[in-house]
Amino acid sequence: MTAPKIFSEFTEGLNEINATEGSRAFSDSRSVRMKDTTSSVYDMAAAGSAKGDIWNWGMYDPVVAKEIAELIPGFGEFDTDGISEQLYYTALKAVPLEFGDYAGRSVLEVGCGMGEGLNFLSRIAGGGEFTGLDLSPRAIERATATLSRGRTLRYVQGDAEELPFGDGEVDVVINIESSHTYPDLARFLSEVSRVLKPGGYFSHIDVFTAKRLEVLRSLKGELPGLDWVHEQDLSPQVKAGIRRRLAPGSHFHRKLAEKRVPALARPIVKHSSAVIFGGVFAGHQDTAYIKLLRKLGVLPSGQHLQVESYRHHVAVKRA
Repeated sequence: MTAPKIFSEFTEGLNEINATEGSRAFSDSRSVRMKDTTSSVYDMAAAGSAKGDIWNWGMYDPVVAKEIAELIPGFGEFDTDGISEQLYYTALKAVPLEFGDYAGRSVLEVGCGMGEGLNFLSRIAGGGEFTGLDLSPRAIERATATLSRGRTLRYVQGDAEELPFGDGEVDVVINIESSHTYPDLARFLSEVSRVLKPGGYFSHIDVFTAKRLEVLRSLKGELPGLDWVHEQDLSPQVKAGIRRRLAPGSHFHRKLAEKRVPALARPIVKHSSAVIFGGVFAGHQDTAYIKLLRKLGVLPSGQHLQVESYRHHVAVKRA
């Protein structure tokens, strides 16, 4: 299957998953196909990414930026714009543990991608044992080859709906900008509850369509084991991060400029990258050139996930 076909099928599946009124969007066979497509998309992303490339929509909050800079002097000066990391910092800070209290505790990130976010968390919460899990074999291979550090930081391939961990094995589960790709949200949350220790925490940040948010809110009252203790709409901070990232002269544009892309293709690559990393959510508009290419059929019509909000939820496993 060609890359455009894979991306088209992936987008179609995302829209269906996030438009359904139930937690289970597909039949078993369709779910397997969607997971295969998702894995292929992130395999391609892992193969084509370079150090310093961005890995989620990110957010920007000057208070958060200041706190990270105090923890890691010089942070943001090399190979990052610091925007992706702010989501991870926010996710872990919401857990009621001091960063210095992670010695001997286990942290699992489900949907870790190429592992950069979990690597960042391992730096601010030293002494913990951090494990990243992702569906994409290529992403896990890359993370293992470039970032893993024994028991301190390791990466495993696996399915978010069938976590390869024992009951009550994990102290903290992190899930960032990933669950909107899962065909069965209820099954994922049940797995999170299963692997968490009593009193353990689940910190979840993701994009939400109106329907997907309804599903999560319904599941909060239906699934046993988790008490939901926090909800915050991060949309303003996420939009601020996206706009900062897409501003002229930004790290995002400098990294794109380093890529050897033919002149006529550069506007397409720039536009596509902006869309992938939340541009539509933050108000990014098609240029006249992109509109012309759509009209001529060179580019697809531009069907996007109708994201209504970007939210943070925290739950604790009942003792």
